[in-house]
Amino acid sequence: MAKPTIAILYDFDKTLCTQDMQEYDFIKNLDMTPEEFWGETSKLTDKHDMDRILAYMFMMIKKCQEKNIKLTEEYLNKCGESVILYRGVSTWFDRINEYGKSIGANIEHYVVSSGITEIINGTSIAKNFKKIYGCSFLYNENGEAIWPKMAINFTLKTQYIFRISKGVLDVTDDDNLNRHKAERRIAYQNMIYLGDGMTDIPCMKLLREKGGRAIALYPSGKRDKIADLVNDNRINYACVADYSQNSTLEKIVKLMIDNMVGMENLMAREEKQLAQFVKSNDNN
Repeated sequence: MAKPTIAILYDFDKTLCTQDMQEYDFIKNLDMTPEEFWGETSKLTDKHDMDRILAYMFMMIKKCQEKNIKLTEEYLNKCGESVILYRGVSTWFDRINEYGKSIGANIEHYVVSSGITEIINGTSIAKNFKKIYGCSFLYNENGEAIWPKMAINFTLKTQYIFRISKGVLDVTDDDNLNRHKAERRIAYQNMIYLGDGMTDIPCMKLLREKGGRAIALYPSGKRDKIADLVNDNRINYACVADYSQNSTLEKIVKLMIDNMVGMENLMAREEKQLAQFVKSNDNN
């Protein structure tokens, strides 16, 4: 019996790390507060009726130019080193992979974020992801950012669920993404999405409609942040963003993996029995 592959998809900001990734070193190096940076971004958005993701990426380039900071891939990677992860995240991936292996499943981890890929690549956990989907910059011949190369807003996130399910991970490969496939590399019902708020609703809603699972995470003592997701029935479960061993999150994810493996085994047995009956009838 083939091992089922289960995909766990993560938002990044406030899901794996404690705040927006720009707020650790990037904004600090601009001699700005997060309130000032995001406030100017909001003003730009409102003034020009601009996409919020493109607005903050433009603001990153503009503010670095004003401060004579070279906005390079290496600089953004360096900013990623200061990102503070929630408790238990650093050992989470090995623990979940090992659990999946123990019950006959392959676990794959993906990031689907409106944050900056280059910053995520600089974090200590980047190596754990099969693929990181996020916003990124185009760089000139001097290696400095000049334009958004990839911008993923909240609704665009959903296309990456399709890519992961079909196994079409290359963002430039639209032909295979749009081609009809009877067989999917990862079934939707074998996917779990972890997010922290309203911006994750499109992904959570899509996965739930297709039989997958969605978990909303919140900082300890701040359950009110995801109250709307619970009340609007957008998620399967809500819990504190604590990835440590024996945490509620770990227990829930393991139960979901158990259920997915169990359903795969049940369907395989059903198909085997049906094939046996068909063969028996043919022989008669």
